[in-house]
Amino acid sequence: MRKFLTILSVILLIATQSLAQSTRPVTNTGNEDPIVKIYPNPATSYITFDLQKGFEKGLTIQIYSFLGKKMYESPGLTLKQSIDLSDFNRGIYMYHLVDATGKVVKSGKFQVSK
Repeated sequence: MRKFLTILSVILLIATQSLAQSTRPVTNTGNEDPIVKIYPNPATSYITFDLQKGFEKGLTIQIYSFLGKKMYESPGLTLKQSIDLSDFNRGIYMYHLVDATGKVVKSGKFQVSK
C-alpha cells in the first residue's frame, strides 16, 4: 500500500508539472515587429540602435556592463543612433530603453568583442 501511494504521488507530481508547463501563455510569437534592431552584434568599435518609427520620442537608452555598472546613458534617442564603444571592454552588455516615466520599454543584450 505504501509503494502504491508513493507511485501515485510521483505520477500526480509529474502530471501537475506538465499541465503547468502546457498552460503558460506564449509571449513572443515572432510575428510582431521589434521596437529596436541592434547591429552589428557582436560589435567591435560601434553599435547601432535602429528604432521603429514612433518609439523614439522621449526614450532614453541606458547601457550597463554585465556587473551592473552604468556605462552609457543618452536621453532623446533618435531613430538611428550609433554609439562609440572605444571605452567599452570586451564582454556582454545590457541595454534598456526607458520612457519619460521611467518604465523600461525594451531590454536586451549585445556583445563587444575587440
